Amino acid sequence: MDIKAVKTTPFQDQILGTSGLRKKVSVVRQTHYIENFVQSIFDSLDGFEGKTLVIGGDGRFYNSQAIQMIIKIAVANQFGRLVIGQNGILSTPAASHLIVKKQAFGGIILSASHNPGGSDGDFGIKYDIETGAPAPQTLADAISARTKNIDRYWTIDLPEIDLSRIGEQTVGSTVIEVIDSVSDYALYMQEIFDFNLIRSLFRQGFTMTFDSMNAVTGPYAKYIFETLLGAAEGSVIRATPLPDFGGVHPEPNLTYNKSLVDFMKSDQATDFAAASDGDGDRYMILGPSFFVNPSDSLAILAGYMDQIPFYASSMSGVARSMPTSAAVDMVARQKGFPVFETPTGWKFFGSLLGARKIALCGEESFGAGSSHLYEKDGIWAVLFWLTILAKTGLSVQRVNEELWHAYGRIYTSTHSYEDLDSAKAKLLMEQLRSSLPTLPQKEYNGFKIKEAFDFSYTDPITGDVADKQGICLVFEDHSRIVMRLSGTGSSGATLRVYYNRFMGDPKDFSRDVQEVIEPLVTISKDVSDLKALTGREYPTVIT
Repeated sequence: MDIKAVKTTPFQDQILGTSGLRKKVSVVRQTHYIENFVQSIFDSLDGFEGKTLVIGGDGRFYNSQAIQMIIKIAVANQFGRLVIGQNGILSTPAASHLIVKKQAFGGIILSASHNPGGSDGDFGIKYDIETGAPAPQTLADAISARTKNIDRYWTIDLPEIDLSRIGEQTVGSTVIEVIDSVSDYALYMQEIFDFNLIRSLFRQGFTMTFDSMNAVTGPYAKYIFETLLGAAEGSVIRATPLPDFGGVHPEPNLTYNKSLVDFMKSDQATDFAAASDGDGDRYMILGPSFFVNPSDSLAILAGYMDQIPFYASSMSGVARSMPTSAAVDMVARQKGFPVFETPTGWKFFGSLLGARKIALCGEESFGAGSSHLYEKDGIWAVLFWLTILAKTGLSVQRVNEELWHAYGRIYTSTHSYEDLDSAKAKLLMEQLRSSLPTLPQKEYNGFKIKEAFDFSYTDPITGDVADKQGICLVFEDHSRIVMRLSGTGSSGATLRVYYNRFMGDPKDFSRDVQEVIEPLVTISKDVSDLKALTGREYPTVIT
């Protein structure tokens, strides 16, 4: 086996966002593009020779070709074992679990998560460390820095590896192991949840719909929900992963999964519905004509955490991203455990999980997870919800209403302005940031601003500092507006505006969300001069 150095020149756009590198397929198909980035990852690590590397992805367009490139580079860099999902398929949570189970040095996950797929779609690569957590900020910064001066990568000449055949083969000193993508993850879920309890729910005639959106969770969901738990055949829909997700935008929210939302408003609605995204780490929960906001869902999970034996002795605390509503804070105070507020990006939960400061974490962007692994996990969240429904005998809507009656309701919505001109979006944020000292005590439409600040975070474990993580306006009635630029897009800029408004009177619990937050929407546009600076009056997506 001849290892060769290939001369290359840097690409200046290989900068990691909140979840690795996200680019258009047309960008990553450039000669040396993927090789440069993968070698930059390896050049930023120490001591991996002879160790195990997990590789897999969500099956989107160009994943197969990219995995073959990564195999060659990993062998040339002298990893001792490569563990790869059959056909290159691994959901992000399944990959995280495998990294820990196989005692791997780390893993490369090929996914652009909830972003569109296909030849004109998006592509993503990220690195998870030995705990199964996304690369911490210091490592992400080191990788980005290395991409700017890389001048060579290592590779070998190697015929294409057959990833459809489970088993092992040896190339030089590296063992390449192709594994069943589903089985290890499914076994782990059975350690966490009482599958007999959930089976009893389906034996009583309970019905569900799980929409895999032609993405990675299809094989996992079919096996877990239909085969193991006894949900009726056909309960899992759009279950075959497709390179272009069948033309579906694989993001489980009210806009991009409108078909499921409409179904659950119809006479054919099942008792429960859920969906997951491109790589299986996000989720959406629905009941008949009822949507569970992700912030409320996190609070509900927190309320039932101590009833799951797996967590009974380890419920140390919870963490939420700053834009996520404080609904979980209210539950935590009643339960007596601490809450950590972090920037957006799952990597910020990793150190807290590793230090056992928290056992549950989540984001408003349809992501939740726990100490069971260090990535967010869509199917885990759905199994948790099924456990709650089996334990209580309540409907999805009633479970959510019990939260509101106990603590009050925080009306929550996110307005996303996608594909903005990057320069204009940055100018908006810069001007808003410069105006922060002048905003406290100003009144808009009867809402007086109490605080105005740019969120900064110091990791209590590592001491790492992350600043400029989102501009936050807090009003005297505890309403809140948060504005930030997203780090998960592949082109242009996405401005996300998050709205929270608390209502404590039960007569207000059934009001329309957008009606309740409308005064805050108007304020956000006035304060930021959004229309004048971006040319946009209305958001692309409302969730």
